[in-house]
Amino acid sequence: MVDSRWSAGASVRRRGPELERAILDAALEQLSTVGWNALTMEGVAAGAQTGKASLYRRWASKADLVDEALRTGLPRIGEIPDRGSIREDLRLLCVRMRDVMHSRAGQALRSVLHECDPVHAERFHGVILSGVHEPAQVLIRELIRRGIERGDVRPDATGPFVVDVIPAMLMYRAKVCGSEWADVEIAELIDGVMVPLLRV
Repeated sequence: MVDSRWSAGASVRRRGPELERAILDAALEQLSTVGWNALTMEGVAAGAQTGKASLYRRWASKADLVDEALRTGLPRIGEIPDRGSIREDLRLLCVRMRDVMHSRAGQALRSVLHECDPVHAERFHGVILSGVHEPAQVLIRELIRRGIERGDVRPDATGPFVVDVIPAMLMYRAKVCGSEWADVEIAELIDGVMVPLLRV
């Protein structure tokens, strides 16, 4: 008997970006269901309804495939509109960062980091840095500059460590304390740490 999944898929000849997106989606789905250790190129190929050769033409290894699936799958933090105060600007930034890490790719990334060996963990930590922390640091600098111009941030609050506080706290509390960053915790971070640090 012919598998209906394969017969249906065979009638649609996906190529290029469409096929790559299907493969990356299948990789994220595999990470969500079986995790890093049990994920195989064969399983991803089956999920994408393509041949294993299609994967190896694009990615030399499982790690390369997962790396791209995570990098392309993570949502962007996006611009932070001016909400009238540094408190509200930073609160929205924290909510956006939390949403990124609670997305399907963010959840997959966290599970991968718990499972994989130290060599791969270092590689996938780079995904968090480039996909979440570094964009957040750029935005925090912009929000502080905006706050200085608005008058609710002291002019000398531009030191290099200031932009590290929120990403470092979010990562530490999530990884070490298991915090999921409820709204009340975000408010406590902003009101108890960031606003006193930045206020005029």
